[in-house]
Amino acid sequence: MSLTLVAPQTEATTTATAPTLAPREQEALRHIAAGCTYLQTARQMGLSKHTVDAYLRRIRAKLNISTTAEMTRLAISMGL
Repeated sequence: MSLTLVAPQTEATTTATAPTLAPREQEALRHIAAGCTYLQTARQMGLSKHTVDAYLRRIRAKLNISTTAEMTRLAISMGL
C-alpha cells in the first residue's frame, strides 16, 4: 500500500471549491465508509436501499468520484 501526501487545504479553499453534502448524504457516506452495505445503511437510516443508492450517486456526481474507496477516503478527510 502506498500513501500519497497532500498539502492541507485552507478552509477558504475547501469551501470555495467543494460542493456541500446534505446531512442525509453525509450520514449515508458515514455508514458506507464504516463498511456497511447499502441494505444495512438503509435499515439504519430507515430508508429503502434505492434511496441510499440515490444519495451515493449524488455524492459521486457532486464530487466527481467513482469508487467506494474514494468515498471512504472522502469520509475520513471530512471527519465523518
